[in-house]
Amino acid sequence: MATLEDKLLGEKLEYYCSSSEGEDNGDDGDDEKGASKSSSSGLTINTDPNATPAGGFKQRGSTNTGPKGVVKDWQRFKQLEAERRDETERQRLALAKKLSMTTSTAAEDEERKRQEELDAEMDELMSEDFLQQYQKQRMAEMLRQTGHNQQFGKVQQLTTHEEFLACVEQENKHTTVIIHIYERNLSACTTLNNCLDSLAGDYPSIKFAKICSSVAGMSRDFRTKGLPALLVYKAQALIGNFVRLTDDLSDDFFASDVESFLIEHGIIVDRALYN
Repeated sequence: MATLEDKLLGEKLEYYCSSSEGEDNGDDGDDEKGASKSSSSGLTINTDPNATPAGGFKQRGSTNTGPKGVVKDWQRFKQLEAERRDETERQRLALAKKLSMTTSTAAEDEERKRQEELDAEMDELMSEDFLQQYQKQRMAEMLRQTGHNQQFGKVQQLTTHEEFLACVEQENKHTTVIIHIYERNLSACTTLNNCLDSLAGDYPSIKFAKICSSVAGMSRDFRTKGLPALLVYKAQALIGNFVRLTDDLSDDFFASDVESFLIEHGIIVDRALYN
């Protein structure tokens, strides 16, 4: 077994050799430490811990030569090996991802080209000019389907109460009927009649008519406080009743003002949408 001195110096027992033959049992130890001793067998024993052992090799001391050190070294080796495998796998995945991003099949190229063409067509369809044109065509189609292809073009004068009833009751259910109740001596009524003459030409599918308040059987109080007035019918039902329009239009107004008023109240549809 190795002595305590061997362990402290970090040397192995096999680096030393001894022989009982020719030893001087009476050696008084006068030789200096580190000197070589000779024996009759011709072997040289080197006791210098710093000397190079036989064969020209010197083993360095190690503190991990025990079982625990071996286990620790093995665990470290396996850890490094696992880390190398993980790094190799990461590099492989990164390369595969890069290749998949930069390469595509012919089918994918064709699909991408088709999608780009569809996007271009959609952009063209969603353009403002196309939408306006489509809106006009659709509006004209709807007006034709609801009987708005009927043409009037002027304001009809109603001279009796029976004509008033027939103007409303005998008209197509899809036709909007606008009747102006007026009084001859009111300037606002005269102005409104002129405006309706202009609008009748711009909206030929709408039936415009006018009747004097006395013929319609209106009371004196209504003729004083409620004129000019517009009554709007559709399918024989009263859908608009606008009295004393000067409260909304002022005393000085034009055909465009009356048109905007009727559009805002949903009575007529802006002609710009279908003309």
